[in-house]
Amino acid sequence: MKFMLLIYIDPELLQTLPDSDYDALMRGCLQHADALQAKGTLLMSQRLQSADKAQTLRSRHGQPRVTDGPFAETREILAGFNLIEAADAAQAMQIARQFPWAAYGSIEVRAVDDLSVERDRLRL
Repeated sequence: MKFMLLIYIDPELLQTLPDSDYDALMRGCLQHADALQAKGTLLMSQRLQSADKAQTLRSRHGQPRVTDGPFAETREILAGFNLIEAADAAQAMQIARQFPWAAYGSIEVRAVDDLSVERDRLRL
């Protein structure tokens, strides 16, 4: 099964880290990601640009509306993601626990549905 690990951070918490601590945290995280990728567990991993560079599209009653920044006003912002392969949700959560970011926000673990099921259902 594939799982998406959505990495949310609280920028205020992250800013409390000295640069050297952040660098050590990031170095360890990247090395861990490299090891997971070598095992075939980590399929893709990316960091997102700052939320203030985002735009959000909403369409209601046929009228598109684009706003700058993320739509939701929250303390935590989506900072990146990891697409992983795991046997089940418990193993996916175990993998998520190996990343340090929950201490500075949260990591949402969500199963990825196979769109081929919908394609078959819709006969596409």
